[in-house]
Parts: sequence; structure tokens; C-alpha cells
Amino acid sequence: MAAGLTNWANPSSPHAEGRAARAALENARRTIATAYGWSGEALLTSGASESLAIALGRCTATRTAIGATEHDAVLRAAPNATVLPVTADGMLDLSALRDWLDADRTPALVAVQWCNSETGVLQPLAEIAAIVHAADGRLLVDAAQMPAGADPELAEQADFVALSAHKRGGPPGIGGLLVRDLAALMPTGGQERGYRPGTENVPAVLGYAAALAEPEDIDRLVMLRARLDDAISRSGGEVVANCSRRHPAIGSYRLPGAAATAQLIRLDLAGFAVSAGSACASGSMKPSHVLTAMGWADTATREVIRVSFGRATTATDVDAFIAAWRAMARATGRFAA
Repeated sequence: MAAGLTNWANPSSPHAEGRAARAALENARRTIATAYGWSGEALLTSGASESLAIALGRCTATRTAIGATEHDAVLRAAPNATVLPVTADGMLDLSALRDWLDADRTPALVAVQWCNSETGVLQPLAEIAAIVHAADGRLLVDAAQMPAGADPELAEQADFVALSAHKRGGPPGIGGLLVRDLAALMPTGGQERGYRPGTENVPAVLGYAAALAEPEDIDRLVMLRARLDDAISRSGGEVVANCSRRHPAIGSYRLPGAAATAQLIRLDLAGFAVSAGSACASGSMKPSHVLTAMGWADTATREVIRVSFGRATTATDVDAFIAAWRAMARATGRFAA
């Protein structure tokens, strides 16, 4: 990013400095696409929310369906979409998906997260993709939470993929939309092949590409989350979607009898930065739409916090969090260990 700022020039300019910036931009674009095994187009955006809005708002499909547990950005971008139910374990109801696709053979777009940003539940993308493509539909995957390379089959399953740099350790305000066929999107003119107007953010794009070049230690994250899951389960808490396949860096936990807001305050004072639901919706006083869709009662949804693990998280951090969580559990009389 420092190099991009130091050598800044508009990559759409024809002079030598502009051509150099264009070359750097295109090299970074290829790095981002390659990191996800993508051979199609890669449009650079301001982040996953904009990528989702572009795909949902400008796909040539005439009808859209989204899962009931999708991110708020999807709900906002597709207010008229059919909302498909999920099962109690947070997985998209595949029977409902088939019924919706079979009811009308007009061109369809289906949007689903690779993993839920609140619970970490991983969707069965291979099965979903097979169902959607058998009906000649298109699949949009919200992969903001997905480490590069975590799903080698993604490039074969998705028609659109929304990405976010800051989830991968890159800078905020940059992301991407991977597109299998640009003809499936209505253009608007301007930059990014005519699909997104505005001067390209070269420094941030370079930062994104640099972040993707640093591998993420998934095995370490698996062990850290398993350590926390086990401690909370044995201490009177509840691990949300405990029986589902989940993202190794996302955990969602309920402490019965303790409001999530009170938990956040106590944990913040103890030096831990967690949230109630996804960070984008954590300021809302409404029950989590994700947990509600999974069949949770309002009271229970208000006792759940979301915990994530990053590159810098250590086993010592997790043990300290466990101690702080158990202190809260003791205060509510729920500590069971």
C-alpha cells in the first residue's frame, strides 16, 4: 500500500505513470483471482457489500432467492427476493430450494453464504450448486469469510463470488466480485470493464493482494476454536450449531441468564473485543435474524455472543477468555464445571 501511495497515478490515464499504475493494478487483480482458483473475471469493488449489491441488483436473472440467514447486506440489496428457510442446524433447506426453482423456469439467481458470519455454519455448496445449475440458475456465493483456497471447488460451483479484503487481513474498503460470465451482469459504464464507475483504489488493491500472499494457519484456528467450544460446553454454556460443519475462526455462544449486551460490557472491560451477532448488525437491539430463522426463541437469541479468531490470536488469549467467560457464568449461577 505504501508503494501504491508513493507511486500513485490514475490507472486510467494514458501517460507512463498511469500505465505503470495500471500494470500494478492488473497484476494484483490476477493475484486475487488466482488465490481463489478463479479463471473468470475479477471486478474490484469497495468490499463484499458492494459486490453483493452489484450481483443482486444487476444480474440478468428475473427472480432471486436468498437464504433466511444471509448477511444484512444481502437482505438490503434484495428486498424483494424470495427468502428460503433453513433447518435448525442453520443449513439451507434444499427441498425448499428445489421447490422454488421447479415452480418457475424463468432465469433465477440464488444467493448463499459460504459460511454464516454469526454462527460460522458452512453451507453445502456442492449440493446447492448442483441443484441451482440443474435448473439453469446462477449461484452467488458470499465468500467474505472464506480464507483463500479453503474451498478448491468454489470456482466450479459459483457464478458470482463476493470477497472482502479486511476479513483476510487486508485493508478496509476494498473487495472483489468474481464473475464467471460478464454477460450475466448489466453494465453501467465507467471503470472495471464498464461495471463499476470510479477511479480504482490501487493502494488498497495492492494491500489486498499482499494479504492473500500470507497463508492463514487454518489448523491452528481449528484447535483454538475447539478449545473454546469444549470449555464453554463444560461450563454451563451452549455452543450454537455445535453439530454443524463450521468455520474454524467463528464461534457463537450462549450464556443462559446473561444478556449479550451485559456480556459485551464485561468482556470489553476485561480486554476482549467480541460482538452480539455480526459486527455490521451488533448495534441493533433486534433479535438476531439468523438465530430466529434457526428456530431460537427471542430470549435465547439475546443471550448469544459471537467470537472470532484471527492471525494474532493465541492459546493464551483463548485461555484468558475462558477464564473471563467462566467468571460471568459464576455471576449468573450457571457455571457447571
